[in-house]
Amino acid sequence: MIKLILKKIFTFFKDIENYFRLLTGTVVYFPRVFKDRKLILDQMVHIGVNSLALVSIIGLFTGAVSAWQVAYQMRGLVPLSIMGSATPKAIIIELGPVLAAIVLAGRVGASISAELGTMKVTEQIDALEAMAINPYRYLAMPRIVATTIMLPVLVIYASAVAILGCYLVSVMFLDISGGAFINGFRKTFQIKDVNAAFVKALFFGFAISSIGCFVGFDTSGGAEGVGNSTIKSFVICAAMILILDAVLWNFLIG
Repeated sequence: MIKLILKKIFTFFKDIENYFRLLTGTVVYFPRVFKDRKLILDQMVHIGVNSLALVSIIGLFTGAVSAWQVAYQMRGLVPLSIMGSATPKAIIIELGPVLAAIVLAGRVGASISAELGTMKVTEQIDALEAMAINPYRYLAMPRIVATTIMLPVLVIYASAVAILGCYLVSVMFLDISGGAFINGFRKTFQIKDVNAAFVKALFFGFAISSIGCFVGFDTSGGAEGVGNSTIKSFVICAAMILILDAVLWNFLIG
């Protein structure tokens, strides 16, 4: 039992060492961003543009459910006209960044792990190294840069769609006038909330992509190993998003 625990601890610290080795090996190629812009743009299209439909659905129903929840909890306590003041602020600061990041951790992070994991078990990464192509530059750097750039854009877009969903539910089902909702939103809107969401999304994007690359490069065991890596990537990314959210709250909002 003790040997098993010690083995788990050793493996944990070994994984941390390998993760930071990946980061170090990738960051040194950031100055090549312009030269490798085609690789990065391809990943931006895959990560950003191809995620718009999913993000739109998540954002719209996040805003709708938020409106119903606030109405359910606040009915009889305060006028529902506060909907425009309270709900959009919570969406911008918290719900938009976190929910969008977790959903994209499943779509983007797991996809990166599966793709790189398949390349690892089929020895395609070894073939790149044999051709003197650094895998960190060719595979990891474009994905990390593209995700870090695109996630803030997707988060802002998801928050805007969520606020639209909240507005539609408020006006169509909760008998709140559109003018009252918009006036409440204007009174409580602060640019620092958008800045906080943007910074959170930058950290989330970097974490999702770097963890996805690390798990992908660490894959072994054939098709079963690729499946396990996909699950592992999403679990670690989801946990890291919540941890980063709690830590960043104290610096950005608290």
